[in-house]
Amino acid sequence: MERLTLTQLQNRVDAYIGQYEEGYFPPFEMLARLTEEVGELSREVQHVYGHVKKKQIDQNDIEKETGDLFFTLICFANAQGIRLEDALLQVLHKFETRDKDRWTRKEERYD
Repeated sequence: MERLTLTQLQNRVDAYIGQYEEGYFPPFEMLARLTEEVGELSREVQHVYGHVKKKQIDQNDIEKETGDLFFTLICFANAQGIRLEDALLQVLHKFETRDKDRWTRKEERYD
């Protein structure tokens, strides 16, 4: 499977959505879809790692639900004009500066 950057993924999703008259859903509908997808991912995680196991566990279901969630997030970002690469880099910078000493660092190992 080919590897794409976040920008390439956003462009590919935009090309897919752009071929339909309806285009992107309104923001609140997409937010509801995001919530729905988080719920579906949560259900699969519960089946794999929770106390109540699914009769037939397919680890790939977590991957599929994560993909559905990511697709919906890309749709939301595209509709809002958000470049996910920029948004993620801003968040990483925030964590790397604000929270750099918040957690216990692993010791470097020299083997």
